[in-house]
Amino acid sequence: MATLELTPQYRSELRAQAHGLKPVVLIGEQGLNPANLAEIDRALTAHELIKVRVFGDDAAARAQIQQTVCDTLGAAPVQAIGKLLVLYRPKPKASARTESAAPAKAGKAPRRIKLVVPSKSPTHRPKVKRVTVLGNQRVTASGKIKRAKPRKTSVKKSPQT
Repeated sequence: MATLELTPQYRSELRAQAHGLKPVVLIGEQGLNPANLAEIDRALTAHELIKVRVFGDDAAARAQIQQTVCDTLGAAPVQAIGKLLVLYRPKPKASARTESAAPAKAGKAPRRIKLVVPSKSPTHRPKVKRVTVLGNQRVTASGKIKRAKPRKTSVKKSPQT
């Protein structure tokens, strides 16, 4: 696989996202092995952006490990600071087979909505209320929950026997 290339602006965004991450994979002083590569591959598939800590004092060996990982797994090197490497690989697109295997949705799932209910007294603050709204319900502008009524059919259009 070839190494993925990133634009400088996108690389900067990824560096900002990676700032708060903790290292997911640790590579010992003995160097890179197939188990480490497999773990990095799993982490990249799950998270897209990961940090890898490489123990050892040789900076050239760390750069070689980063290049090997990126070439082998098709990832992009985002940043290398000291013994930390930041790697990025976008998640693979869902194949057509998995999309067609998904069952059709029968209706909307329940969802949590945050309502702001005004106080009766003008000196008190409004209250925030969390409500679960089902698929057949809606929230009015005044904050009330109403159920959807079944659609009425015309008597004139009923099937004649």
